[in-house]
Amino acid sequence: MRPINIGLTEDQRCSVIELLNRNLADVYLLLVKTRKYHWDVVGPQFRTLHELWQEQYEALSLQADDIAERIRALGGYPLGTIEGFLRYGSIKEHPNDLPNANEMVNRLYTDYEQIVRNLRDHIAQCSDRYGDEGTADFLTGLMEGYEEAAWMLRSFVEGEALQGRPVASDNASNVPAGV
Repeated sequence: MRPINIGLTEDQRCSVIELLNRNLADVYLLLVKTRKYHWDVVGPQFRTLHELWQEQYEALSLQADDIAERIRALGGYPLGTIEGFLRYGSIKEHPNDLPNANEMVNRLYTDYEQIVRNLRDHIAQCSDRYGDEGTADFLTGLMEGYEEAAWMLRSFVEGEALQGRPVASDNASNVPAGV
């Protein structure tokens, strides 16, 4: 096997590959959970959530492939077993528990937020500790997508709580001047 000479030491590459495998584990576990909820959701929000979660698990599948390919590009091998995903992931399963639609949404946006927090840490490590700006940039792109997915899901649940509440005035502190 030819040595890999991309400006990172073997230790740097191996450390980054481990971080990427942790990301892969979380993405894959979130994909499985999203797909399960897609199958099981019931109630008035069925169609909306069923379609949203299909979009999300399809995107997660592509992202898992991108992460695995980044691992291979760095000379590593991606995790490929459920046992490995469970061991390396931070996403928690809820076996034998079928929550209502709002709780499904709550759990998924909490998982997306967990992934975002992990990615922030992994981006900093890739950049500051391991000198791998390419992977830091790659992870930043992923993080931005997960932030948006979390916002979409969070907005769904917050919409339930906002019904009947007054809309903020133009003087609200979080509204930019002139808006």
